[in-house]
Amino acid sequence: MPEPQEQPPPDGGRDRGSALEKVAYVTAPATVVLGLLYYFGRTYTDAYYAYFGIPANDLQLSTHAYVAKSPTAVFFPLWLLLVCGLVVLLMLGAVGRALAGPGCEAVRRRVVLWLLAVGLLLVLAGFPAFFLESRMAWLPQGWVREFLPCLIVALGATLAFFAVQMQLGRPRRDDRDRGARTGDRLWLAGGALLIGLLTLSLFFAMARYAAQAGRTAAGGLAATGCVDEECPRVIVHSKVRVPHHLEDIRFIDTGPGMAPYRYQYRGFRLLAKSPARFYLISHVLTRQEPRLAVIPDDDSVRLEISP
Repeated sequence: MPEPQEQPPPDGGRDRGSALEKVAYVTAPATVVLGLLYYFGRTYTDAYYAYFGIPANDLQLSTHAYVAKSPTAVFFPLWLLLVCGLVVLLMLGAVGRALAGPGCEAVRRRVVLWLLAVGLLLVLAGFPAFFLESRMAWLPQGWVREFLPCLIVALGATLAFFAVQMQLGRPRRDDRDRGARTGDRLWLAGGALLIGLLTLSLFFAMARYAAQAGRTAAGGLAATGCVDEECPRVIVHSKVRVPHHLEDIRFIDTGPGMAPYRYQYRGFRLLAKSPARFYLISHVLTRQEPRLAVIPDDDSVRLEISP
């Protein structure tokens, strides 16, 4: 008997496969973007609460809460990166078009070598700065010292990558030359490495910016005495005396007649709440590091929260 022949898959199977491929093209980038937003939002939030001495893990924030903080952390650097990237691409594109003429081969080779040399030197100079950052006392404290090393690496990788693009876009005399094709593959591999280096340096810079932005926001909140809608006023009614080292906290003993919550504390602001604790801070401005009062969330205290 003749063997049964395999039936070709119906058109519906091809349609389903095509639909799944389209979904994969959309969900994969969306997953990467969501992961980056979560990472930068968490970096910002951890730095924000670490300024006050609160471990962010103790607050048990949701993924949505971290993602919601990410625009504050990445909007400005992302906007600046897009603008600077557009300016650099326009400038280097103009240089590439000016050197694309048939009589500019010698100048083009020199420009490629110079761009490649300067770019690699900047990359090599930027990497030691990551490890010698604490010794760069000649740099001003703050943003410059935070971002100078990674921006130097990013600039060097950009210049070197443009040199690779100019080399690959040169006019070829013979496309069948195996040596030229092998050299182009090596240049192409180098360009891929430079793209990876540029991506990592920019990612590192944005992560540092998110952490610095979190600390700056926390310092600004503490400098205003935590007078913010996120920090409502709190009156603490307690069965026992609450130990604290905060300034301008009014203590009132209402007497045995107000038992069991006879002790009252006024002047607190609610900074954060975890499942087991309240993190309170004084509304009084101080030039020192802010101090917290950590109160357990149990039946020994009752908090009266007002906007």
